[in-house]
Order: sequence, then C-alpha cells, then structure tokens
Amino acid sequence: MDVLSSRLLLHPRELATSQRFYRDILGLAVYREFPSGLVFFLGNGLLEVSGQSAPGAPAGLELWLQVRDVGAEHTRLAALGVPVLRPPRLEPWGLIELWIADPDGIRIVLVQVPSDHPMRSDQRAEG
Repeated sequence: MDVLSSRLLLHPRELATSQRFYRDILGLAVYREFPSGLVFFLGNGLLEVSGQSAPGAPAGLELWLQVRDVGAEHTRLAALGVPVLRPPRLEPWGLIELWIADPDGIRIVLVQVPSDHPMRSDQRAEG
C-alpha cells in the first residue's frame, strides 16, 4: 500500500458547534472548506469535521495534539469554558499532558514535550 495522504474523520452530533470549537476555541487552521465540512491542519495530519453522527460519542476515539505550552492552553481554554477533564501534569513517561473534551465529549489530550525529553533528541547511535 502506498499511502499518499490521510486524515481523521469526525462526524459530530452538532456540526456547526464542533466546527466552531475546533476553529474558534482550539484555533486550528482551516486546510479546506466544502459545503458540509471543514478540514483542519493537525500538525503533520488533518482532521475533517463533517456530516453528523448518531447520539453518543464514538467509543475509543481520542485526539493527541502536541502544543508548545500546555499551561498557557489550560488557562486560555478554561477561561473559554472548555471542559477540563484533567489539569496539566507531568506523566511518568516525561510528557506534560492536559485532558479536555470537545462538544461531543471526545477526549483531547494536549501534550507538551519538555526540552530535555528523549523525543527532542536524536536517539540513533553515533558511529
């Protein structure tokens, strides 16, 4: 299989509410707009918010978004009334995580990678 592009598809209960959340509250940049949906940039991925789902959040769906400053995002999002499921904390694996929820209750994990974390360095052996 030769995958040329990919995106995560999200079919919310209330399309306009979820599109506003991802565009206006989270501040994701719009990649593409079409009559029934928006596609947002997610770093090196894409999120399409289109269509509509049956009541109830999809089981097992979670978004993982790396940000520069989890603390600043926590302050900003809490002030906007975004549900904070868990405030920022340093995890045993060395990442700082903040858990929030979108309008359908889908968990979004905002992650900050500390400057001394192994993800920020070249782990290949020199030789």
